[in-house]
Amino acid sequence: MFSKKMVIILGAVALIVVNIIILSANSGRYSSYGSGRTVFFLIAPFQKTVTQSIQFFKKIWGHYFFLISVAKENDNLKKAISHAIDENNKYREIEISNFRLRNLLNFRKTMNSKVIVAEVIGQAPSFWFKTIIIDKGKSDGVKKGLPVVVPEGIAGQVIDVSCNYSKVLLIIDRNSAVDALVQRTRDRGLIKGQSDGRCLSKYVLRKHDIKVGDTVVSSGLDGVFPKGLRVGYISEIVKPDSGIFQEVTVTPYIDFEKLEEVLVVLDPPKHDFLSKQ
Repeated sequence: MFSKKMVIILGAVALIVVNIIILSANSGRYSSYGSGRTVFFLIAPFQKTVTQSIQFFKKIWGHYFFLISVAKENDNLKKAISHAIDENNKYREIEISNFRLRNLLNFRKTMNSKVIVAEVIGQAPSFWFKTIIIDKGKSDGVKKGLPVVVPEGIAGQVIDVSCNYSKVLLIIDRNSAVDALVQRTRDRGLIKGQSDGRCLSKYVLRKHDIKVGDTVVSSGLDGVFPKGLRVGYISEIVKPDSGIFQEVTVTPYIDFEKLEEVLVVLDPPKHDFLSKQ
């Protein structure tokens, strides 16, 4: 690209040359016809070159400003598009959040107990311990031992409480235990967490006629989780050659990697948990 200073210098040089040509042509008026004609033929090619050069630099200068204008317009359009994408993402996130909250509030209406909505603000980074941190604590009525649920079922149990925050042990943690039963057959078992994000239903007798796909719900007999909450579904059954128990794998309905809001049951009833189904 040519700088403005360079173009001015070239234009000045061109003007000087043009003036010389004009003076030479004028002087020819007072000279003989033959000598004037000779001068004309000598300076004509040079004059043509100068004129073309001036036109060339004018075009370059015009294109330069045109490209600057286009570049600025392009930058403005990019900024406008980026802003529109950001706004669209915000609206989309609000829409998704509202859908989750509506689902949570609809589930809340089916419950007899007093509950409070809490937001998940952290997860334990450890592979062995499956816990989350919620933004509700003692000041909100949360106490140690309270059950934590979502529309898909049991999430876990409060194990530690501060003034404004609480830690929740998820049911997929090895230290978690939920007394549960198979909804179809009413056969009981103890749900224990595993490190792979699933659970084991322990102490299920071999004689019990359970099947893959059966829903497992809380029995309400452990004194923590009220009766009737979904825990998961039976995804695998192994019957060893010896022993009286089956090895039953239960996959939770909850995707614990995507937990964002939960309900803490502040006064869990001792028996039936749901008032409507």
